[in-house]
Amino acid sequence: MSSNKVRVRFAPSPTGWLHIGGLRTALYNYLFARHHGGDFVLRIEDTDQKRYVEGAEADIINSMKWAGMEYDEGPAKQGPFGPYRQSERSEMYAKYAKQLIEGGHAYYAFDTSEEIEEMRERLQKAGNSNPKYDAITRMGMTNSLTLSEDEVNERLKRGDDYVVRLKVPANETIHLDDMVRGHVKFESEGLDDQVLLKSDGLPTYHLANVVDDHEMQISHVIRGEEWLSSAPKHVLLYNYLGWEPPVMAHLPLIMSPAGGKLSKRKAEEQGIMVNVRDYMQAGYEPEALVNFLAYLGWSPGDDREIMSLDQLCKEFEMERVSKAGAVFNTKKLSWYNEQYMRERSVESLLPDVKAALEKADIEVKDDAHLAQIIPLLVERVSLVSEFADQGRFFFEAPAEYDEKSLKKAWKEETLSLVTNYLNRISELDEASFKAAALKETLEAVIAEAGVGFGKLMLPLRVAVTGSGSGPDLFLTMEILGKSETQSRISIAIERLS
Repeated sequence: MSSNKVRVRFAPSPTGWLHIGGLRTALYNYLFARHHGGDFVLRIEDTDQKRYVEGAEADIINSMKWAGMEYDEGPAKQGPFGPYRQSERSEMYAKYAKQLIEGGHAYYAFDTSEEIEEMRERLQKAGNSNPKYDAITRMGMTNSLTLSEDEVNERLKRGDDYVVRLKVPANETIHLDDMVRGHVKFESEGLDDQVLLKSDGLPTYHLANVVDDHEMQISHVIRGEEWLSSAPKHVLLYNYLGWEPPVMAHLPLIMSPAGGKLSKRKAEEQGIMVNVRDYMQAGYEPEALVNFLAYLGWSPGDDREIMSLDQLCKEFEMERVSKAGAVFNTKKLSWYNEQYMRERSVESLLPDVKAALEKADIEVKDDAHLAQIIPLLVERVSLVSEFADQGRFFFEAPAEYDEKSLKKAWKEETLSLVTNYLNRISELDEASFKAAALKETLEAVIAEAGVGFGKLMLPLRVAVTGSGSGPDLFLTMEILGKSETQSRISIAIERLS
């Protein structure tokens, strides 16, 4: 690298919505850059045009912005090393592919897909369980190593289809010092002659990311463990191009609670959302998701669990990233969300809760009324979207009663207790219809009847809310008001007697 400044990049492909694992990779790059006062670059690796998804790039940028990760250079934020989309940099890749060919480290391959398939089938029949285009098979194929120079030039002039392949050396050990995994060795016999430039003239991931990381002066490549098997090819490319490779760090996999890598299929089976946009739409707090993801493979080394993005930037060190995979625990994510949601003021929650209620077809007429309800429910929900389920009874009288609670609540003596309570609260005027007075009235009724608290409390709760559990009943009745509370208890007496 020409500079000692830390420069990292997050380089997603716009082949779908940003995955939760992609957001964690972006986060670790962001934290590392901010910890060292460096640059965080967003590069869009869009060379796979067949798998390109319209709107995916915008989704990546929106998701990162939502999570609080502003990039220093990238699309729509040009810096000195642009452009930041690989599809706009193709001339550069062709130039370096030519340099590799001229240096004897790459070659033109003119084989058709049928010829490659034939070679694989032939070798499999001969007992080779993993046939590949490599140092052994390349000399039996149609390429610039087996054809004469004149024939190669003739084919190129004629416009025959070709790819450019990396000439991987035979019987060589490739070494890599990884910030997470330590010293790693690879044997070249396990590698194929990787395609570097495709027949459409666009580079594969391998050539493009090495060229771009060098040209953009990237100092550290921080990416998922799934790219570790590609790292030896990248080390070879750096060596052959005469460049100093960046420091590499391969992050631990995110694991499914059922075991194994958290694939899309496994996530769906476990009820785990895989795309960041799903968490946004479900109403997760961005700070909670970021805090949760930071701890999926890293820890500060003590028992602290709640950390803001700024605190994470100060504390994050690559030495504390684990080699072992980290299990995606949805209960823990819910816990994080509860902590961050409960830290929010009623004023900041109000528009989000209102939107969640309206989405559930609950009409909110009065913001002041909703502002009274939020503190009663916030301790009982994990997500803003759950306010609708938990708090519907504040806006609509129960159409039915929870059967299990009813069975437990409504006994022989219940009718007279509930009727007595209704008569007593009817004597209160609007100004006196407060939680303290409502509680005192209940205590008086049960004391006179010589029964326990639950004998009246549970049937009252069922009558007022339709459920056997919920927030403070006396505050609930105060918020509902005298008329609505009386009406609900009267209806319950009528229905249940």
